Amino acid sequence: MSEAGDIPMSKKRPARLARRAASSALDYPFTPPAADGSVVEVAPGILWLRQPMPMSLDHINVYLLRDGEGWTLVDTGLNTTRSQELWREIVATRLGGLPLKRLICTHSHYDHAGLAAWLMESYRIPLLMSYGEYFMMRGVSTLPEPLPDSHLRFYQQAGMPADVVARMFEALRSDPFMPEVPPSFERIREGELIRIGARDWRVVIGEGHSPEHACLYCEEERILLAGDQLLPRITSNVLVSPIEPEADPLRLWLASLDRLDQLAPDTLVLPSHQGVFRGLHARVEELHAHHQQQFQLLLAALDELGAATAYELMLRQFPKRRHPVDDLMALGETIAHLSCLRYQGSLRRVLEEDGCHRFSRLV
Repeated sequence: MSEAGDIPMSKKRPARLARRAASSALDYPFTPPAADGSVVEVAPGILWLRQPMPMSLDHINVYLLRDGEGWTLVDTGLNTTRSQELWREIVATRLGGLPLKRLICTHSHYDHAGLAAWLMESYRIPLLMSYGEYFMMRGVSTLPEPLPDSHLRFYQQAGMPADVVARMFEALRSDPFMPEVPPSFERIREGELIRIGARDWRVVIGEGHSPEHACLYCEEERILLAGDQLLPRITSNVLVSPIEPEADPLRLWLASLDRLDQLAPDTLVLPSHQGVFRGLHARVEELHAHHQQQFQLLLAALDELGAATAYELMLRQFPKRRHPVDDLMALGETIAHLSCLRYQGSLRRVLEEDGCHRFSRLV
């Protein structure tokens, strides 16, 4: 059996103790705005707004940065009529008569970039984005019909029943929020400085949740536009998909957290969901502890079962799924944990005669 120190985690504390210490260390200095066009100024010339999302996670935070005689927008909200109406109202009433000058999208997910094409066209502004995120958005903008054999094989090998796969992709195809893909972009890169008004923002690229997630850090004022890379109370979904079935995204995501952990301890974190907060180092530690707990849960399940498919382990790791798309995210995240343990040397994976991969402990 692997010892706790063999599990891929750079911060090793008991999970419950780490969560309790981190949660008590987080400070929320501002009351969140309502998702109705209201704004909260979190620093001079930095406005926090919320766009509504008609789902369990009912909002996304977006930010407006004063940029000389105009404003730079960070992230967009979903591709909905309501979000478009709110942007028209915000531009008309909240920006002091100054125009939008450009849009920065932290990553490709449709709550962050879903209105990028509409905003570019409506306000004649350019889109700034990392290369990997822009082309990921283009690559997943349509679902192939029928599913490629490689996709079907991925879910078969994971042990997911065919009817569950069918419901999952039916739900994805009926998703009302799929955006139009922006026709062009300006590339931003790791370490690049972007001058926005009187501030320099350094691009900090994270991996795992998405291919090249761009955070922005103002070192002089210790402010981090964190996107989904660092959230205060929920954890970012990190999954393996049929597009890159042998990936190890959780290792990349944990390493990205450790890079953020090098920033100043009193950094004001502006995340894409929930509250603006201080306590960056404590939250990184809490997230490491959470995934340590998930590793232990999987290893304990395999101690009991002997061998299991990813789908069987998903049912234990994520028992409270409510929607077919939850199955996609839950299975992908379960495989991400299994892959991390497998590449680290704690598990073996065997393709058996029924076409399923089964995982077991290495002892």
